[in-house]
Amino acid sequence: MGCGKNNVEAGNCVADILRDIVEAQNDIVENCCETGCEQSINDLLGETDNGNGLDTVPIILYCTDCKPFKGFGAEKKNRHGRIGDIVASFIFRVKSVDDNNCAVLELLLSDGQGCGHDSLKDPTDQVTKKLEATGICITVDLDCFCHVTCLPAISVFNND
Repeated sequence: MGCGKNNVEAGNCVADILRDIVEAQNDIVENCCETGCEQSINDLLGETDNGNGLDTVPIILYCTDCKPFKGFGAEKKNRHGRIGDIVASFIFRVKSVDDNNCAVLELLLSDGQGCGHDSLKDPTDQVTKKLEATGICITVDLDCFCHVTCLPAISVFNND
């Protein structure tokens, strides 16, 4: 098998192989994931646990170079219009997506993790216990991303 870049009928070799693998696996065992976007959405909607109190599917986006996207923002320091420290996060809550594939994303951080954004080199450096909504939002062009990882659904507004 080849990718067939010059052969229109060959299709996408990686996608074709992955489809064949999924089909073969489905013939042997139920093909469910414990974590992933589909499971997180089902958990959020209560399809797997009614009345669960979850309100967010945290996501990590990857740029077209396959590197995880790190967003930056700052809180207002006080009512005098001062800017607080710059914070960074690899983990976001989707607030909205428009028809032009522009999305508003809210940075999610664990309590007390706001400082030291230089120490975040990749998503595994970020603390995920008790992620909270920050109110810090950024706008991104979704056409610039090639991969999304959905983390398990959580509550960022009721972290009791």
